[in-house]
Amino acid sequence: QVQLVESGGGLVQAGVSLRLSCAASGRTFGSYTMGWFRQAPGKEREFVAAITWSGGATYYADSVKGRFTISRDNAKNTVYLQMNSLKPEDTAVYYCAADDRGPVYYSYSSYSKVSLYDYWGQGTQVTVSS
Repeated sequence: QVQLVESGGGLVQAGVSLRLSCAASGRTFGSYTMGWFRQAPGKEREFVAAITWSGGATYYADSVKGRFTISRDNAKNTVYLQMNSLKPEDTAVYYCAADDRGPVYYSYSSYSKVSLYDYWGQGTQVTVSS
């Protein structure tokens, strides 16, 4: 069983930065594929970013590419989402997700699928005002 706890959300103005953190339980965090998703009111959960178990590859939604950066610190069992140049359309609840079947490399398209991930955090609200 993997438990995920997100933190770092808040209410900010457009253009500023936030860093989200996700602390994971489990002795084999270094083998987990990790992802960030978000869900705005009335919309489906959507992919934001993912990172392979090794940290050697990262994947991003087109809407955040160049502004957001996903990273991980396996010594701290933590994955981060650095969000720069925030826009009002980034407003959503952000969820951390984990796949613990690793260490596995998946096809490119797999990382953005909700179905890949078995464990989810409770979410942290990010609100960006204009």
